[in-house]
Amino acid sequence: MSEEPRIAIIGEAMLELSQDPAGNAKLAYGGDTLNTAVYMARLGAPVDYITALGVDPYSERMLSAWKKEGLDTRSVLRHLSRLPGLYAIETSPQGERSFYYWRSESAAREFFALDGCADILDKAANADWLYLSGITLSIFDEDGRRKLCQLASEIRTSGGQVAFDPNYRPAGWTSAAAARKAMEAFCRHASIVLPTIDDEHALFGMHTEAEHCARWHDLGLDTVIMKHGPDGATIHIRGAHPEHIAVPAPLAATDTTGAGDSFNAACLAGLMRGKPLHEAAADGHRLAGIVVQHRGAIIPKDAMVTSLSE
Repeated sequence: MSEEPRIAIIGEAMLELSQDPAGNAKLAYGGDTLNTAVYMARLGAPVDYITALGVDPYSERMLSAWKKEGLDTRSVLRHLSRLPGLYAIETSPQGERSFYYWRSESAAREFFALDGCADILDKAANADWLYLSGITLSIFDEDGRRKLCQLASEIRTSGGQVAFDPNYRPAGWTSAAAARKAMEAFCRHASIVLPTIDDEHALFGMHTEAEHCARWHDLGLDTVIMKHGPDGATIHIRGAHPEHIAVPAPLAATDTTGAGDSFNAACLAGLMRGKPLHEAAADGHRLAGIVVQHRGAIIPKDAMVTSLSE
């Protein structure tokens, strides 16, 4: 493996339509794995982002912006006739968000059908870490998911780590049973899972946290980091007592979009640098606390840097 660990992140990036405080429309970009990738790159982690875009002006602007953020974009394939997906955010006065999607024909969904895909997967198999989400799994068919499982298996076999966030969104699946089947198949090749307790209840039913975590451990996962939003997170390591990590200084949220993604980013960046789990999770809370004070999935870089340097 390389001296400086690298992470390959796979998913779908989309255009993001939101409103500023004055009610004016704002066009940006986001997507759960992309949000994590950008925040990790800002924290200094070497990130290869793997997806597909179109050849339209919006795709070009997205690609240019990612390069400026420090992402390695050599694994971004281009589709000659498809566009990026689009989602709109509606935010309640309490900062909770609702999403509306136009993504069924996005370029990213055709990733495995594009020329160059096999070469990118071969390159990704040499990464020290792999990260993707349940949303990543939801945009591909059975064959695409099988290839992701194979990639995860290769990375684990070579001594790497595979992290997964279930990030269950019912609209992306034909049924909860289909989502469970796909996620459990992938997680047989993963080492770390970062679920959110509300998603766990929606996907698997109202069980205790211990029961949810035992299910992941039974699939072979060593570590479960259960996120509770403003109530912190709990680290569950197989055979050890759970360790709760409190949010340092809870603040009223302006927009919770990207909270879990930014938590994952700082947590994984810390683990890649060899930090203990409790310190990495605390880093995740700190970054998420900054992100929810701003609108949109990816906050301005200067706001993040200023806050982290204080």
